[in-house]
Amino acid sequence: MTIASIMRYFFSLRFPEVRRILLVESGSRHLIEQLVPILRQYWPEAPVALVTCYAGLPAVLEGDPSVEVFRVGDYQGRAGRRRLYAQLRERGYQIMGILCTGEPVMSKWKWALAWFVPAKVFLVNENCDFFWLDRTQLRTMARFILYRAGIAGSQAVPTLLRLLLLPLTVLYLVLYAAKAHLRRGLLLLWRRPEA
Repeated sequence: MTIASIMRYFFSLRFPEVRRILLVESGSRHLIEQLVPILRQYWPEAPVALVTCYAGLPAVLEGDPSVEVFRVGDYQGRAGRRRLYAQLRERGYQIMGILCTGEPVMSKWKWALAWFVPAKVFLVNENCDFFWLDRTQLRTMARFILYRAGIAGSQAVPTLLRLLLLPLTVLYLVLYAAKAHLRRGLLLLWRRPEA
């Protein structure tokens, strides 16, 4: 698998014909409950598959015989992850939605899936708004990353101050430790009994 095949939808403005949808439930379950009806408005016939760490199904997907569920607990270890990536590639999902809600749920899984599953990716925030992960959305992605990093809006000034003070704090701690060890060494040398 080449980087070009993995990232083809990031650089291309071409939008695939959607026949299958993959959702990565890397956030609260209620967001999937809100997201699926929105997706059904655009692609009513496309079956939805779900990658999740939760037990059971979201209520909005229960009773739908076309739903496939992949539980990350069933794919432990390197061999398990490779098996999951291969299964998802075989099924040929055209689009993949990833919940990016700021919750620490399946953090590593979602980015690995975005890398290894050749589908056009859209990111969903905690308000159930979403945007496509492609080069036309670079400004939106930058704002999203700054917000998640805490350096956007009202959080920007305190976060940047902490960032600027970090080197000074580390320097102070290193100098203090050096002074303490030097002082201790000199005291031991000075108090050493002569033979």
